[in-house]
Amino acid sequence: MPKMKTKSSAKKRFKLTGTGKVKGNVAFKRHCLSAKSQKMKRQARGTFVLFKTDGDNVKKYFLPNGG
Repeated sequence: MPKMKTKSSAKKRFKLTGTGKVKGNVAFKRHCLSAKSQKMKRQARGTFVLFKTDGDNVKKYFLPNGG
């Protein structure tokens, strides 16, 4: 049986931390930025850690057994 491949879309959008949590990028910061508040744009910098249930769903794309 061949190995399962990692989903390319997940590979580009998410990273796994050393403890197994999933990091992602904050959305809504590509265009129409003049309509968004300075606070929202400032808080959207960098990355954030997904909630556990969302992270478990994303991990299924990285690891075949989800784990």
